[in-house]
Amino acid sequence: MARIVSPTERTCECCGRRDVWDAAETTWRIAVEDGEKLAGNPHCLHEWDINGAFNPLP
Repeated sequence: MARIVSPTERTCECCGRRDVWDAAETTWRIAVEDGEKLAGNPHCLHEWDINGAFNPLP
């Protein structure tokens, strides 16, 4: 049986915001690097890097 996996991170192509998947809370969270949130522009409508390169079937 095929196992389908979901992406665990995403990046906005416009402002650089980076999110990571929080499996415990089942939601996306802003990524933190060196103690700083990678929030990007708060007014951006976020164009996530969904381009077909991710393969959900390992």
